[in-house]
Amino acid sequence: MDSTHETILVVDFGGQYSQLIARRVRDLQVYAEIVSYKNALKTCKTVKPIGIIFTGGPESVYKTGAPLPEDDIFNLGIPILGICYGMQAIAFCLGGEVRASEKQEFGRTNVQFLTDNDLFEGLPSESSTWMSHVDSVTCMPKGFSCIAQSKNTAIAAFAHKEKQFYGVQFHTEVEHTDYGNAILKNFLFTICKARGLWQMNTFLEEQITALRTTIKDGSVLLALSGGVDSSVLAALLDKAIGKKLTCIFVDTGLLRKNEGDEVEAVFKNSTMNFVRVNAGERFLKKLADVTEPEKKRKIIGEEFIRIFEEEAHKLGAVDFLAQGTIYPDVVESGVGGAAVIKSHHNVGGLPKNIAFKSLVEPLRTLFKDEVRRLGLELALPESLVYRQPFPGPGLAIRIMGAVTDEKLEILKNADFIFRQELDNAHIDASQYFAVLTDTRTVGVMGDFRTYDYTVALRAVKTNDFMTASVVPISFDLLQIISTRIINEVKGVSRIVYDITSKPPATIEWE
Repeated sequence: MDSTHETILVVDFGGQYSQLIARRVRDLQVYAEIVSYKNALKTCKTVKPIGIIFTGGPESVYKTGAPLPEDDIFNLGIPILGICYGMQAIAFCLGGEVRASEKQEFGRTNVQFLTDNDLFEGLPSESSTWMSHVDSVTCMPKGFSCIAQSKNTAIAAFAHKEKQFYGVQFHTEVEHTDYGNAILKNFLFTICKARGLWQMNTFLEEQITALRTTIKDGSVLLALSGGVDSSVLAALLDKAIGKKLTCIFVDTGLLRKNEGDEVEAVFKNSTMNFVRVNAGERFLKKLADVTEPEKKRKIIGEEFIRIFEEEAHKLGAVDFLAQGTIYPDVVESGVGGAAVIKSHHNVGGLPKNIAFKSLVEPLRTLFKDEVRRLGLELALPESLVYRQPFPGPGLAIRIMGAVTDEKLEILKNADFIFRQELDNAHIDASQYFAVLTDTRTVGVMGDFRTYDYTVALRAVKTNDFMTASVVPISFDLLQIISTRIINEVKGVSRIVYDITSKPPATIEWE
């Protein structure tokens, strides 16, 4: 991100909510960027953030090898907010004491606030927060004062007013903390003096200017999947560079039922240069006998690039490859020293050598809902902007084990029935799909023994795709779906419904 933007640096210590913290900050119209604690000091010197947030983490700060910030980060004169482990890291690094709690706290916990401080300005004297910790600060560093406490935690928050260092033991970023957003807002606008400059209309104008400056007289090849990210990118590039753009739609054969034809119908009649490449057999051959999901992703990523190179060669010299990479793809793929959750085909799956001058990834700093807002700024129809996400590797990562023609046919049909029934029932879900497991079980059909596959169904509700809750589908509807799939899809003998939230699970199975 351009250093002229005011930035909050979210320092990741291995916790599960780093992306959610950054998302909450951006909701308040302040740009936030996630960085590993290993690179935090170096990044501060280049990005020059107006504030720093230390995230939670699974370790104990007093154990050997625990992730800790570099000491010099406390000498930059930048306000710091520590959340959970982040609070304990501040205390430990500055000479305080952290110990295992005598009484651990998990879940909703009432906290008493001292509201005569900037962080809790405007809050009631007591409210409900979300705690999740086994350690506590037992002795504050010199210059700090206690500004909150709970029944079992004497120091539930602290502050060093002069240095503008703050710590809270509870999680401000989760919805279960009643005034979490207000606390973050106080940190951003009262303490860090943010102005709230992060807005999609400004981002759009800046990206159009940047794209025109970068591309100049060059040409761009876009990997168009028809999903939200690549569709918004297509509209952005079309607005910025017009006929210099060619959209390549690769039908991998791993798309949902009828999806290839639907994508072509939307874009072929637009003003864009549109080319469809049918490559189903090619991808299946590459994926033959591959069972490990990370390997699937990397194979698909490289094959995508090779096809784009071939299409570019047919078109003549093409200078840039455009991809709809978004910020969660980057973070989850481990870029910048973060832990690898899963390699996205357009990040961790890219081969080192590609036959283009450079990559163009204008959405790389955006979360999914920011991409949707950008789509609305570009006047894309809501039906496209709010389409549920679909992974780049497609059904390959919704098929457990090796991918075959038979399995693809089973999953496409089962998934179609599930989505059709949820649509007909007007179920309010953000994402819903079927997964073909690698588990085969004994069944009975028409007095004959069967040994067929188990299909898992998943439906979740989420605002930001960083966390997600399970949609409580009625038993009657699940029974209708199960009966249809068993009766209409050959090769399936059992249906299960996934009731796991995110976290601990991811939305996708692989």
